[in-house]
Amino acid sequence: MTNVTHLIDGHPVAGTGRSADVFNPSTGAVSGQVPLADDAVIQQAIDSAKTAFPAWRRTPAAKRAQIMFRFKQLLEENENAIAEMISAEHGKTIEDAIGELKRGIENVEYACAAPEVLKGEYSRNVGPDIDAWSDFQPVGVVAGITPFNFPAMVPLWMYPLAIVCGNCFILKPSERDPSSTLFIAELLHQAGLPKGVLNVVHGDKQAVDALIAAPEVKALSFVGSTPIAEYIYAEGTKRGKRVQALGGAKNHAVLMPDADLDNAVNALMGAAYGSCGERCMAISVAVCVGDQIADALVEKLVPQIKALKVGPGTTCGLDMGPLVTGQHLDKVTGYVEDGLKAGAELVVDGRGLSIDGHEQGFFLGGCLFDRVTPEMRIYQEEIFGPVLCVVRVNSLEEAMQLINEHEYGNGTCIFTRDGESARLFCDEIEVGMVGVNVPLPVPVAYHSFGGWKRSLFGDLHAYGPDGVRFYTRRKAVTQRWPKRASHEAAQFAFPSNG
Repeated sequence: MTNVTHLIDGHPVAGTGRSADVFNPSTGAVSGQVPLADDAVIQQAIDSAKTAFPAWRRTPAAKRAQIMFRFKQLLEENENAIAEMISAEHGKTIEDAIGELKRGIENVEYACAAPEVLKGEYSRNVGPDIDAWSDFQPVGVVAGITPFNFPAMVPLWMYPLAIVCGNCFILKPSERDPSSTLFIAELLHQAGLPKGVLNVVHGDKQAVDALIAAPEVKALSFVGSTPIAEYIYAEGTKRGKRVQALGGAKNHAVLMPDADLDNAVNALMGAAYGSCGERCMAISVAVCVGDQIADALVEKLVPQIKALKVGPGTTCGLDMGPLVTGQHLDKVTGYVEDGLKAGAELVVDGRGLSIDGHEQGFFLGGCLFDRVTPEMRIYQEEIFGPVLCVVRVNSLEEAMQLINEHEYGNGTCIFTRDGESARLFCDEIEVGMVGVNVPLPVPVAYHSFGGWKRSLFGDLHAYGPDGVRFYTRRKAVTQRWPKRASHEAAQFAFPSNG
């Protein structure tokens, strides 16, 4: 049994009140306990961050970046240990966990460029003997609330950049798989981060509400489901906070008749079933333009889905591990049953999967629905499991209309050999992240991540240049030193440089 602690002011803090079970999803057994912070614990973390902020904001950006360089090295040195922690509590395969960590490290690398991205701008002689400049100053104490599906990567989207921008950060990770997140935060302290600059508190809605209500917390970042994103955005902004809330998704892949079908099938297999579909960028709908490409796609998918290697995530060489909890397994299975009732054709049924020696694990095999229609619940809602739906349309325009009318606009892609179709799709599709023959168009760290419509609440996307803007405030300074001997008359007209 693992007893997880909070991390406040650089020290582990044990919980004294409520707690929650942490499961090993491969066995179904409880593997640990995580404390659930009350208001007093949240305030303790806030006080630590407030105390650390004045000195940290005055620390030169280059020195902050040096800590991130050492942090990156420690992450790489501990790659296998972190991946095993992720797999043991989330269930994703070791290879997938390593891939998640590597994408998180990319954001640490971007944070190492703090002296460059925080330079600001300078203009000399904007008027007679007048100089002007602007720089980017930290917001203060900020907080992040992160989901279970990427316990390493998504926190690394947030706090490395927030911290090198001069802020102090309070992280509330998912209570379902907290160990790797906490371990990574401890590595950052080993890299030389001063106490109080990063605090980690575990909890549920009570902790989230305490962070929202605290006047000392100036900005909130969130990644998770749309209902919670909407709630955090509404409650945070009405209290005057800066909020960036990334919500759910229903990502479509359009297959044109001229698509390279073999490559498209391989891409869809990874995009739909990788990490058991527990990704906000997972492809859950294949929109086939014409029955011919749809029939061919289903024919090629079926044997590959049935051949998926499923087992305990900590075993190397697998395609999928279990879902994160028994409750989530029941939820995803319920969607499969709902699709059947609605009249969709369940071509591959992954229910009832049992793994030798892990019969109580939260396993579900890959599922494939054909002839799904837009009014069905399995089309409308995010399933967050290994379920791929095939929708049939007659034209690219019909496919685009289908996607544009959906409430979510996180990610999408098109498989085609035709540049005209790809260009039209990129120009006209109302989705924040678009791939052309790329199934998971997750931007690299020096761009920014985020969707449209009900997939994002707030004006700025996550990490990259938008992340810098979110975690800083621009200050513009105009300066003039008049000559000592000059005596200038008062001017009542609005000043200009004319």
